Amino acid sequence: MPAATPLPASVPAEPSSAPSARVRQSRTAWVSTTYFAEGLPYSLVRFLAGVYLTDAGVKESYLGFLNFLGLPWNVKFLWAPAVDLFSTRRNWLLRVQGLLAVFVTILAVLTIWGPATGAEAIAFRAFASVAHVDLPLTGVPALQGILAILVVLAFLAATHDIAIDAFYMEAIPEPGEAAAYTGLRNVTYRLAVLFVKSGLVWAAGALAWFWGFAGGAMALLALVGIHMWLLPRPPLRPKEVSDLRSTWIAFGEAFGTFLGQPKVGLVLAFIVTYKLGDELLFSMNTVFLKREIGVANADLAWIAGIVGVWATIGGSLVSAWAIKRWGWRRAVWPLTLGMNLNIWAYVWLAWLKPDASTAEGLGIIATIHAYEQVAAGLGNAVLVVYIMRVCNPRFKAAHYAIGSAIASLGGTVFGGVAGLLVEQIGYMNLYIVAFAAALPSMALLFVLPMPPEQTTT
Repeated sequence: MPAATPLPASVPAEPSSAPSARVRQSRTAWVSTTYFAEGLPYSLVRFLAGVYLTDAGVKESYLGFLNFLGLPWNVKFLWAPAVDLFSTRRNWLLRVQGLLAVFVTILAVLTIWGPATGAEAIAFRAFASVAHVDLPLTGVPALQGILAILVVLAFLAATHDIAIDAFYMEAIPEPGEAAAYTGLRNVTYRLAVLFVKSGLVWAAGALAWFWGFAGGAMALLALVGIHMWLLPRPPLRPKEVSDLRSTWIAFGEAFGTFLGQPKVGLVLAFIVTYKLGDELLFSMNTVFLKREIGVANADLAWIAGIVGVWATIGGSLVSAWAIKRWGWRRAVWPLTLGMNLNIWAYVWLAWLKPDASTAEGLGIIATIHAYEQVAAGLGNAVLVVYIMRVCNPRFKAAHYAIGSAIASLGGTVFGGVAGLLVEQIGYMNLYIVAFAAALPSMALLFVLPMPPEQTTT
């Protein structure tokens, strides 16, 4: 990690042999690849780990606790100023990225020692038995090590996100140019999600779980090399010791003004609960599809990956178009009802339990999953636009960071106990509870302060 000391007040000027304009433009385009690097560890921790632990036979109550791994992303704004104060954003990005690659590699090795499935894990244990090699981490101890590594990865990945967002704004400071690269940035993030949910899940199912996580580690190592050589080097700005005090004061002021806005209780309640039903629905989705319905990893790769990701994108695009066309106030109710009423599609799926070993059964499962993912995407733009409109213009970046970070806090907390609910009441009743959890945010719409807006007709 970077040393916890501020940079000296004077820094050397950029050398005279600066890259040409064409080279600088080329390097600027590579900034968008940092969002592939952002989506990769998030998907490894929040999705791939859940698939592995489901295969490993971990009980539902413990699998639900994996949702608590989202907490570092919910509160990452608390240590975000450190990225500005110590070293450079580029150094933070590269060093944390390297640490992520190291810990994912360790995770891959531990899957061989743990209760992993696949011919490679079986062969490894057979060799160890014949060679009389002691494997002290085999079984439950390996699982404990895997869980500890996942906690470390969650905090590293959240810090990695902070560094990437800060570097993006620093490397592309001109607003128009930054906006031009926004689409490419979003595409690279989605490609990372597809890579994990389709490519790595397929590798784990076809080969062994070692290769599922090792593929992620190799991708991270490749990104470290690419970013070391091709990412631009923004001019270093002088930093003084007084920055420590002024930065924390500004952070405190931004946080205070966010909490000091009118009817902040209603605003916070809406932000935290708006996606609560949707997040509770999907908190145990992987376990439901694999364990309750019987979806194999090879089929999960295209259902959750290709179908699910593109369905979410489609729903988000429809939501954004509707808000632009009719305005937030007129679009919020149709989009919200569309997001929440479709939870009943999963209630029906849990009741029907189609046979995942048949083409007909897989078709029903994929259709319902896609349908619900589209519905989930409908609420994305609603929440993002609302958070943006309650931000004080003076602290817009900080307020948005705070609002977006806590937006999934309710889902993280309630999702953490979803496994316990499944063991007590089953999946179908969990989804009914998810719909009930969506009702408070709809009730809040009647009393929620509505910021002024401009509509497009």
